[in-house]
Amino acid sequence: MEIKNYPLLVFLGSLLLLWGAAHLGAYFSRKRSPMEQDERDDFGVIIAASLTLLGLIIGFSFAMATTRYDQRKNYEEEEANAIGTEYLRVQLFPPADAAKIQGLLRSYLDQRIVFYQTRHAGALRQVNAETSRLQSELWNAVRTTAQANPTPVVALAVSGMNDVLNSQGYTQAAWWNRIPVAAWALMLSIAVACNLMIGYTSHRIDTRFQRFFLLPLIAAIAFLLIADIDSPRGGLIRVRPLNLQSLAQSLHPQS
Repeated sequence: MEIKNYPLLVFLGSLLLLWGAAHLGAYFSRKRSPMEQDERDDFGVIIAASLTLLGLIIGFSFAMATTRYDQRKNYEEEEANAIGTEYLRVQLFPPADAAKIQGLLRSYLDQRIVFYQTRHAGALRQVNAETSRLQSELWNAVRTTAQANPTPVVALAVSGMNDVLNSQGYTQAAWWNRIPVAAWALMLSIAVACNLMIGYTSHRIDTRFQRFFLLPLIAAIAFLLIADIDSPRGGLIRVRPLNLQSLAQSLHPQS
C-alpha cells in the first residue's frame, strides 16, 4: 500500500512527523547551553532560507500535481470525442456490421465511465479485463469489415477505431503519471529539518506550543492538498467523467 494514495494518511503522518521533529529539536536544545545572540541570528538566517526552499518545493510539487490533474481531464474529453466520432463513422459500414460495432462501443463506453468512478482495486481489475476484451472485439470487428471492403471510406472508420484504442492508452498513462517518490522525500526531509531547527532555537516556553504546531499543521495541509490532487482515486478532488456520461446519455437511447 502506497501512503500517497491516501491523502488523509499523508496529512496525519506528516503532521505527527513534523511536530515530533520540532519537539526533538527542543530536546537537543535543552541539552546544551543557551545560544548567544549572534549564533541565534545565524540560525535565523538558515531557518528563513530553509523555509523559503520548502515553500518553493511545495509550490513546484503542487504545480506538478495540478498539471497531471489537468492532463487526466483532457484525456477524458479526448476519449469521449474519439468514441463519439467513431460511433458515427461506423455508419459507413454495412448495416449489420455497423449495428454490432455500435453495440460494442456502447458497452465499451460504460466500462470507461466505471474506470473513472471506481475506487477499489478488485473492481478496477475487472474493468481493465473487460476493457481489454472489448477492445479486442472492436478491433476484430472493424478489421473483418475492412478486409471484406478495403475502401477509403472504410479506412476512415478503421482510423477512428485506432483513435479510440489509443485514447484509452493515453488515459492510462496519465493516471500512472504521479509525483515521484523522490519529490515527496525531498519535501518531507526539508520540512523535518526546518522543524528541527525551529525547535532547536526555541527559548520561550509560553509560545512553544504555537511555534511547534503551526508550521507542521500548515505543511501537513499543503501535503494533503498535493496528495489529494495527485491521487486519481484516493482523494476528494477527482476527474469526473462528465463528457463520457454525456455521450452515454446521447447514445443509449438509440440502442
